[in-house]
Amino acid sequence: MSDTKTADPKAPETVNMDDGRLVDFAGKRKLLKSSSIDSDGTIRVRLDFRNGETRTFTCPGALVAKAAAHGLEQKLGDETAGLDNVEDMVLAIDELMPRLEAGDWNAKREANGMAGTSTLLRALVEHTGKTREQIKGYLTGKTHAEKLAMRNNPKIKPIVDRIEAEKANKSGSVDSDALLEGIAAI
Repeated sequence: MSDTKTADPKAPETVNMDDGRLVDFAGKRKLLKSSSIDSDGTIRVRLDFRNGETRTFTCPGALVAKAAAHGLEQKLGDETAGLDNVEDMVLAIDELMPRLEAGDWNAKREANGMAGTSTLLRALVEHTGKTREQIKGYLTGKTHAEKLAMRNNPKIKPIVDRIEAEKANKSGSVDSDALLEGIAAI
């Protein structure tokens, strides 16, 4: 049923949908999802498939709260994607929640924006004598580049290095002294 046209292999494939719309599918994408909220509050989700078929789901009123809860769980969880340090994850959530409370759903965090922030936070608390909350507030909204610059500042870097070394020693996964002694034995 789909009528497709594309010339450049890197260009999106334009698909003639069964409802008459033309939809572009980039790369290997097989499904595009979109949603709408009518003036009466009715929520609809449209699913466009690369084969030209479209499905629309209208959310029943009884599922609105459950769907909203699921969406918030997903949004909050997505904010921690790519972060390994639990403290960085907490800081990422702490930055997202006020944006959501203000109605800002679409603001995206900068890639790696919170990675290493917990270490910087501890170093700045130690260096300045300010409270954790004061420094956390100060760091809110700073870009990854700004945080990285602060981490590398000659006044802060030694503290950051010490904190990271302490973390590495606590993990206990690798005994670097034993490794160095092993080199002497060869």
